[in-house]
Amino acid sequence: MSAQKRYLITPVKTSALYLRTVVFGITDSLVSTVGLLAGIDVAGASHRVLALTGIIYAFVEAFSMAVGNFLSEESAEEYTSRADVADGPSVLAAGAMFISFVLAALIPLVPYLIFTTWVALGVSVAVSTLTLFIVGMISARLAGLPLVWRGARMALLGGAAIALGVAIGAIVPVR
Repeated sequence: MSAQKRYLITPVKTSALYLRTVVFGITDSLVSTVGLLAGIDVAGASHRVLALTGIIYAFVEAFSMAVGNFLSEESAEEYTSRADVADGPSVLAAGAMFISFVLAALIPLVPYLIFTTWVALGVSVAVSTLTLFIVGMISARLAGLPLVWRGARMALLGGAAIALGVAIGAIVPVR
């Protein structure tokens, strides 16, 4: 590491960085994956297309999110310090983003690998919304905030994106 690179991230700041990264990865993955799959399902795509789309999307978007997380965190640190910063915390955060995104994408995707399309749609939406509620509550607990309200807020906001996917799929059917 060059003499110009600095570690500006304190333990509290590092914990907040990782919490933000994991919550963002899980939330974005759940909302975008279930919204995409629900929209494609309602549009009339085949079960095989739905499963393949979900698998490809999970990995491509996880990588994209990890790269974006790395670049944005490093840019923010460089802006704050006005110098090059150590890549370590940003690389770890990017890895956490990738892993959290892929694992969370499995939640709305697995129903499409197990059930028929309409059953899969209902299970995918229900389990994803419940997971959003739980993640909101966990995040609230760590921050000392109201659990139920934060869980409901995350589930409702995520549900809006799911509804958007369904609406677009209904408007632009492939059948």
